[in-house]
Amino acid sequence: MGRSMPHWDRGEYGPIRSILAESARRLAGAGADFFVCPDNTAHMALELPGDDLAIPGLHIADVVADRAASEGHRRVGVLGTRYLMDGPVYGRALAERGIASQVPPAADRERINTIIFDELVNGVFTESSRQEYARVIADLADSGCDAVALVCTEIPLLVTPDVSSLPTLDSTRLLAGAAFDTAIGRRALPSWRGGPVRGRDLPAQPTGGAARTRTS
Repeated sequence: MGRSMPHWDRGEYGPIRSILAESARRLAGAGADFFVCPDNTAHMALELPGDDLAIPGLHIADVVADRAASEGHRRVGVLGTRYLMDGPVYGRALAERGIASQVPPAADRERINTIIFDELVNGVFTESSRQEYARVIADLADSGCDAVALVCTEIPLLVTPDVSSLPTLDSTRLLAGAAFDTAIGRRALPSWRGGPVRGRDLPAQPTGGAARTRTS
């Protein structure tokens, strides 16, 4: 995160994609078949055009949008970092399933973002901030939303379902469930941003490290 934040602030997503690609190479070298990235905002960089990653991944927004569709939601509010709320990731994923998306007004987006970076990522959870989020969610409900997507890892730690006036879509837990289903074969291996590892050359192991050979 420390390496990425200056690039986020300057709107430079290419270097962030390179950082994430490095992580994917390391995972492939360790024997992983696929990756998950619970950082919703990072998907803005992962979606950039470029070479395939070393292994494919589950797209968090697609996982959330699939659940929204399965639950019959028609208009979903989106709460996350200001980068994500101002970006196209969730609007695209929901629209592909015939679901409208909505973000709060600019002042509320800034307040949500400030709470994330000044408080939540530092493990600070206050009742006043919880009520701020609850107010924003209530406003989304009043404007026609029938669910709210909590698409920043820390938000569900502050906003539990009993606090929200709308049904919540917890991106962290939904992605974890999809990852488990994929790992045990209940869900097909993904192909997003990479090809299946089987039959492909894996990245070289670091000097001095133990090599791992895949036979399947």
